[in-house]
Amino acid sequence: MTFFTVVSRGLLRRPIRTGLTLVGISIGIAAVVALVGMSSGYEKSIGKQLDVIGIDLVVSNMGGGFMPKVFDASIEKQIAKLPRVAKTTAVLMQMLSVEDAPMVMVSGREWGGFTWDKLKVIEGRLPRDGKEPAVVLGRLAAEVLKKKVGDTVQIEADELKVVGIVDGQAVVENGAIILALPVLQVATGNEEKVNFIDIRVTPETSKEQVKEICDGVKKIFPLGRAMVASEVVGTSQGFQIARAMSWSTSLLAIIVGVLGVMNTMMMTVFERTQEFCVLLAIGWKRSRIMRMVLWESALLGFLGGVIGVIIGVIGVNLLVTAPVMRGMLEPDLNVRMLAMDVGIAVVVGVFSGIYPAWRSSRLTPSHALQG
Repeated sequence: MTFFTVVSRGLLRRPIRTGLTLVGISIGIAAVVALVGMSSGYEKSIGKQLDVIGIDLVVSNMGGGFMPKVFDASIEKQIAKLPRVAKTTAVLMQMLSVEDAPMVMVSGREWGGFTWDKLKVIEGRLPRDGKEPAVVLGRLAAEVLKKKVGDTVQIEADELKVVGIVDGQAVVENGAIILALPVLQVATGNEEKVNFIDIRVTPETSKEQVKEICDGVKKIFPLGRAMVASEVVGTSQGFQIARAMSWSTSLLAIIVGVLGVMNTMMMTVFERTQEFCVLLAIGWKRSRIMRMVLWESALLGFLGGVIGVIIGVIGVNLLVTAPVMRGMLEPDLNVRMLAMDVGIAVVVGVFSGIYPAWRSSRLTPSHALQG
């Protein structure tokens, strides 16, 4: 009988208890996969959207949450005069409940601005001008809302005609309702207000010159700031809080897993006292007894981690296809992150087994006589 046969036999001795422990670990790891994967995926989706549109800098008052506060649209004209600023465009972006969809990204864009350039019309057309009471739908938004060209969409109190379906080349774009800025301003009661100003800088602008532009924006708009597009999500307090909450919730689930594994291994030590004493009597070293218990707990963690990753991946893929979430994000379930989750489970198993392993190493052959 090999060392690893003894380890696996120890787990199979009480299959129901081992199974319940695996359930506890796998649920914790599934929570990590789902929460962290979706949080990371949303951040990457926003980053891809900005890259596709071709935005170099974003001006906003982003401190308060996921959507920044609105401010006076006239600030755009002042920013456009800064050196090395090639183009600017104003945007009003809102997360709204639209008909049966509880949350949809609605993006009002300055007519003629460069944020319209990358929209590929699949059906219909774009609005004729900045005043037409019409919208175009990203292809995912059209599926979620079950709309086609010629239908109407109610945004707040206004009924707006769907004139086109577009491919925005990014998940966030494809899940959005897009319309001219003045139309959304009127519909939401934010006349002459925006919450983003997107900037393209001139070619060959250095990092130092980008910083000068950001400093210039700060002088013009003290309550806001300009951020390099790649840093928009990472520096947002709202996203930082969401990231912290996802890891905190995952940590609680992992702690439950730790307690479950520790309880299982302690019960194993108590039930197998005579076995351990006999092994010591025939020449096993205490360190080997400890390694056996640690290997059992590590194997529990590994199996729980693998099962948890599978459950998490399946759960996330089901969730993102649900109407409430479809088109909102693209989860980040890369191999590196999934391997890290399994690694976390193994660490949980080893950590949980330290005390039971130490207890098992304190036994002596004479303890077998006390049973």
